[in-house]
Amino acid sequence: VQLQASGGGSVQAGGSLRLSCVASGSADNFLVMGWWRQYPGTQRELIAAISDIDNIGYADSVKGRFTISRGNAKNTINLQMNNLNPDDTAVYYCYTDVKFRGQQQRVWGPGTLVTVSS
Repeated sequence: VQLQASGGGSVQAGGSLRLSCVASGSADNFLVMGWWRQYPGTQRELIAAISDIDNIGYADSVKGRFTISRGNAKNTINLQMNNLNPDDTAVYYCYTDVKFRGQQQRVWGPGTLVTVSS
């Protein structure tokens, strides 16, 4: 399984960006797909995720501003980020927890940089 992310970039505070992530490859089930972000010198934090039965969760820091959804294409997710502020500046990573031949594993996509200027 591989993940391809797109949509990062630079925006001014109050603006919006949309991230997309496409999973490709063989899997029995994409159990969860979502996004983490990482600030320089810190650990990654989970910010949004959607399960295979469409249960959705958000970090408190993004609730009400970010929306995760499924795309039209299979195994695609989007993260609509509104009302961005400089604290949202980070590298964003798409991930998926997949089940393949009875084994579960986590797959990470390449990071995409989001920069929010004040």
